[in-house]
Amino acid sequence: TGRTERCPMLQLLIGLALFLGIHSAQSLAPQARQRAQQRWGALGYKAVYSAVSLLGLYLIVHGYAQARLTPVVLWTPPRGLQHASIALMWVAMVLLVSAYVPGNQIRAKLRHPMTLSVKVWALAHLLANGHLADAVLFGGFLLWSVLVLTLVSMVTICVAWLVPT
Repeated sequence: TGRTERCPMLQLLIGLALFLGIHSAQSLAPQARQRAQQRWGALGYKAVYSAVSLLGLYLIVHGYAQARLTPVVLWTPPRGLQHASIALMWVAMVLLVSAYVPGNQIRAKLRHPMTLSVKVWALAHLLANGHLADAVLFGGFLLWSVLVLTLVSMVTICVAWLVPT
């Protein structure tokens, strides 16, 4: 990878852009997804989606691991925040599981428990880790989840307003 090998933060940022970008397209640009499926077929679309996701994930993991070798300390989290992080991770895991269990009350009430799970997971990790690489990785996921939840809510409200029942 040459140049990005020397700049792990760039790898991390490109990985986040690829991974979160492709995952945003599905919920925020359904027409683009449909066009891509028509152009490449369902399997072709899944192959491209998977390849972009895997490349993004690889760059995230590699860039994060390399950035942690020369840490830039932004803050030192107090011990209590590490305990709070553990409690928040329990909440994140319950939300994640509820996304896959059909007909449960959590999913019915929250509508997007997986994205909310990512939000809680990212917040928990931001509380417990104070390095720049942590802030970029977990802050990126937190920002993404907040934006997706906000935009999906706005689209839902607009559709409800525009399409009378």
